[in-house]
Amino acid sequence: MSGQAVNDSPGSVADAVRAAIVRGDFGPNQRLVEADLSEQLGASRAAVRSALVTLAGEGLVERIPHRGAKVRAVSLAEAIEISEVRLALESLCAAKAAEVVTAGQRTELAAIGDRMRAAVAAGDVLGYSNLNEELHRRVREISGQRTARDLLERLRAQNVRHQFKLAMRPGRLAVSLPEHLAIVEAILAGDPVAAEEATRAHLRGVIDALRATVS
Repeated sequence: MSGQAVNDSPGSVADAVRAAIVRGDFGPNQRLVEADLSEQLGASRAAVRSALVTLAGEGLVERIPHRGAKVRAVSLAEAIEISEVRLALESLCAAKAAEVVTAGQRTELAAIGDRMRAAVAAGDVLGYSNLNEELHRRVREISGQRTARDLLERLRAQNVRHQFKLAMRPGRLAVSLPEHLAIVEAILAGDPVAAEEATRAHLRGVIDALRATVS
């Protein structure tokens, strides 16, 4: 994240640090030193301090009295809980998206599906993982369900490490791809019931895979 200048506002600093955590620039339990962040981002210590308070409220950062802040580590059990909440919210967004999707958005979603197929064929796990996130993000945006979208953005940021580890499992892409394509096809067809069920089926699979890790 070094050298990423941002506006000297708590919101801009929070956005930059949040993005760095999601990318994995900062790992679980890594200390977030105000002076270092201030220098890296070209922001004031006050803006950094306020941003860390915001990120603590989102569950991304843990603030320890008299010791500063660190990236909060999300346990596997908590990752399962987050995925259970995602199931309810993502399925709502998929159903809403199927009701309001435009012709241009259909073309965009179909193109994402094609790129996901190509990534799996090439064995490109990182590329597929990025497309996975792009698809879910676009479905949330198309749905127009702002409250669900905002909640899901926070949950995704907390859960990104477990999601990527899951994607790296041998054979996982072959399971994940048809689940995502079913979501795309239901939205393209304008079928909210099928879109909701396809999303639920996908996230039930994610939850089962995470639970298998525990056992």
